[in-house]
Amino acid sequence: MDLGTALGLLLGLGFITIGILSNHGDLRWFLDLDAIVVVLGGTFAATLVNYPLKNISNIFKVLGQAFTQEEIGHQEVIEELVIKAELARKKGITALETDLDKVSDNFLRDGLELAINEKDPLRLRNYLELELSNMDRRHSLGQEIFLYMGAYAPAFGMLGTVLGLIIMMTHFSASESGGAIGVEFDVAKKFAELLGGMGLALITTFYGVLLSNLVFLPLAGKLKRKSEEELMVKDIIVEGIIGIHAKDHPIILRERLMTFVPQSKRKQKD
Repeated sequence: MDLGTALGLLLGLGFITIGILSNHGDLRWFLDLDAIVVVLGGTFAATLVNYPLKNISNIFKVLGQAFTQEEIGHQEVIEELVIKAELARKKGITALETDLDKVSDNFLRDGLELAINEKDPLRLRNYLELELSNMDRRHSLGQEIFLYMGAYAPAFGMLGTVLGLIIMMTHFSASESGGAIGVEFDVAKKFAELLGGMGLALITTFYGVLLSNLVFLPLAGKLKRKSEEELMVKDIIVEGIIGIHAKDHPIILRERLMTFVPQSKRKQKD
């Protein structure tokens, strides 16, 4: 589990709770099921309008990726490529075919298989880069959904506030036009009810801003970071496969691939 995502959400909610309680507020004032329905329901409905249903059906799978952490060892991938480069240089690239089943990474396995069967290095590179481009496009779709949800949530929060104010003011006007006895008392009472109702109506804006800035937009950012890390590993694999196909010397290949690794980690490795 990615503790950063869960910890960030908990800290955000915790600081908001502290802000409420430190100002002598009551958490029950901020719990309103109707407001949650308006904001979440409206956001989800707008997302359904914007995207095909098949894309929305994968939203929970995409969401799960933001809460899971996969250790990506750049240097381990490089060492594996260097080992295969040594084998290909000594026995020929076809010698890699016997070990393909032992390769856990699907992209690396498919790329090596293609390198074995493809003689043209330009076509090999074009295929691998096309695969990377399609992968990036798929990742961007999941990020984009949460970005749009982050834009929709505050809008529906404001919409819920406007709806609440319209309903309250309509009720207030209807009550005043009734001409009940004790007008001064009734007006003061109605104004108190109106102010209380305005606070309740503003809760939808609170939920919209909260969900947008603490949930949807940060999740989109987290997915983007994870996608960038994964794609960088795939870039290493692409360059490694091209080097293996060209029969580059393993030492030269390692040095070229290590340029993808941050300098600080390279020093630690040395």
